[in-house]
Amino acid sequence: MYSLSDFDFDLPPENIAQLPLPQRSASRLLHLDGEALIDRSFADIVGQLQAGDLLVMNDTRVLKARFFGVKESGGKIEALVERVLDHRTVLAQVRASKSPPPGCKIRLADAFDVTVGVRAGEFFTLHFDADVFELIEAHGRLPLPPYIEHAADAFDETRYQTVFNKVPGAVAAPTAGLHFDQDLLDQLKAKGVNFAYVTLHVGAGTFQPVRTEVLAEHKMHTEWYTLPQETVDAVRAAQAAGRDVVAVGTTSLRALESASQSGALLAGSADTALFITPGYQFKTVTRLITNFHLPKSTLLMLVSAFAGYAPIRAAYAHAIAQNYRFFSYGDAMLLTTQARAPRA
Repeated sequence: MYSLSDFDFDLPPENIAQLPLPQRSASRLLHLDGEALIDRSFADIVGQLQAGDLLVMNDTRVLKARFFGVKESGGKIEALVERVLDHRTVLAQVRASKSPPPGCKIRLADAFDVTVGVRAGEFFTLHFDADVFELIEAHGRLPLPPYIEHAADAFDETRYQTVFNKVPGAVAAPTAGLHFDQDLLDQLKAKGVNFAYVTLHVGAGTFQPVRTEVLAEHKMHTEWYTLPQETVDAVRAAQAAGRDVVAVGTTSLRALESASQSGALLAGSADTALFITPGYQFKTVTRLITNFHLPKSTLLMLVSAFAGYAPIRAAYAHAIAQNYRFFSYGDAMLLTTQARAPRA
């Protein structure tokens, strides 16, 4: 049985990537192969996949979800859209000296007003007078993660999105996908690697550390996902051919495993609060491309469940010693689930 302290580690601040590299695929790739650690370039991923393998990518698009504004009383607020409920309504975190009551008007970005609705736990319901997506895109700011110290600029607006983003709704990027540029995707396609997509709108909860020493007491944040039937069909085809199902990022893995809880992978849309810790039996994903994760985070627990607690501890120690870049703009890992049978 693992506890929270088992997932803590010391990370020098200089290992936290503050800026993306000029070229997406120029990042490093730490390949954990059994217990062996191999230092690679991310572009080497082409050589690590075979024809017929399936890459499953999250096609969510990050919203310009951060706003600064004022209440009717003149008090300043900061709002971070967590989820779009419909084209006129969102759930948002609102920071203010005093919580705005229902019915209160808030002026956002000195451009438009929203009306505060009912509370939903830690979030506020905000009602817009026009299309949510249009107003967010026109007036919002890109919400970079809390450990990135600069304000988002035009370069971030490009680089904190994957090249295959399509469906707006995330507050944070599916960062493993940030390493892929179009040239690399073309090389993989030419090799015979297949692509499929899920949509999981990453929420701000992805950055929240676990605070309960007993992991079972942690309340997992929920995120919305959709899994198309064509992706289910592609997964089944890869499995039937004995090929790998490779999740690009923990968000893609979370969607696939959430949709597999009945024992069979099922298409559809749902909220997921799946909390993966060591001991979890993976049902669909056999390999994972992922970045390096925060101490005491649910994502560190997930990768420890996937590749093994001791191998991940060794990999992170190696990465720190070798000056790998951590977190959203950092380097990547290639992992294989402990349960996968040897490949032909």
